[in-house]
Amino acid sequence: MKIVRLETFVIGDGPQVDPDQGGVEPLACLRIHTDDGRFGFSEVFRVPPGVVQATVGGPETHFGRLLLGQEITHPERLWQLVWDAILHTNRRGWEIIILGALDVACWDLYGQQLGQPVWRLLGGVQRGPFQTPRESLPVSIIPYCTIVSDVWGGEAMFSQQVARIEQLAALGYRAFKVEPMISSARDVVELARRARRALGPARTLMVDVGYLFNDVPTAVRVCRDLEALEIFFFETPFPVDSPEPYARLAAQTSIPLAMGEHGVTRWEFVDMIDRGGVSVVQPYMTTCGGLTEAKRIVELARARGAQVCPGNWSTQILGAATVHLAAYSPITPYLEFAPAEVFDSPLRRELQAAGFPVNNGAIALPEKPGIGYELPDEIVRRFGMK
Repeated sequence: MKIVRLETFVIGDGPQVDPDQGGVEPLACLRIHTDDGRFGFSEVFRVPPGVVQATVGGPETHFGRLLLGQEITHPERLWQLVWDAILHTNRRGWEIIILGALDVACWDLYGQQLGQPVWRLLGGVQRGPFQTPRESLPVSIIPYCTIVSDVWGGEAMFSQQVARIEQLAALGYRAFKVEPMISSARDVVELARRARRALGPARTLMVDVGYLFNDVPTAVRVCRDLEALEIFFFETPFPVDSPEPYARLAAQTSIPLAMGEHGVTRWEFVDMIDRGGVSVVQPYMTTCGGLTEAKRIVELARARGAQVCPGNWSTQILGAATVHLAAYSPITPYLEFAPAEVFDSPLRRELQAAGFPVNNGAIALPEKPGIGYELPDEIVRRFGMK
């Protein structure tokens, strides 16, 4: 197969939506078309659509000149081709995120070419017999639900997030992450307490404060109050510009620290593990540099005794690629899931319905060749944007 066309288009709930309340802001998607009529598909999360449209297209565009005419041999070859070509431009930021989306689309094509789901081509289900509880067999993928609210702080935040947890728990979901962002330290602890009370001891609970703190002592006090609540991880207590505050907090709490939603390339993740004491990393499948780079992150994290819980505060287009990494990874107990059932987003609901189903809180291993996500044309027609 040779690449003959790069296509981009944009979908969304509308031009003015708040993604922090569950809406889908204008989202660029791309397809790589080959000379045998196949195409590979991906979304490009959090890159301005105009940037994607300007750089992914014909032979005059930034990525078109590199990829058009290339043969689909192995995705890692094409990844390296582009990586080497941008040595003197920008090996971080939007350039790598778009490379990540192109890489996911190449893996989609590669799986179609070989008639195999991508997780098998990544290496199969890597679960050691001595590290797999009997109740976890057969292997499935467990999503954790990220819960946000329409307002931050105080009783309105507590009641809405807890109500959403209860609604999703009744549907069979097993793991949840509350988000007391833009809130006081006291509200962080109170929301976690109410969530644990609503969930009981059996379900998994995470807390994400969205870069809330700048000083280590406050974060230490919060973590000490949270430790009794069996928090699976404490996400992004600080901005990720420096690993130093993470390292200081990690030395003073038993709760694993997590980060990675905007991490780009394996090197940023390794630095936060090695110097920041982070023990849960959360690569997005496109943002980090694609499935090729995400697999490397798994390998490097495993050698360091860390876990990989891939992030996805986007749609189930990205979620489909995330499932394949989780199926491959031996250190991925959970992946992030933005549940359409509790957010006011018509597009999110449609994209989730077209994706891999969640049954009793679990996603079965995909069996279709490639990534296996099929975007209905009707969704593109109804939610297409310029």
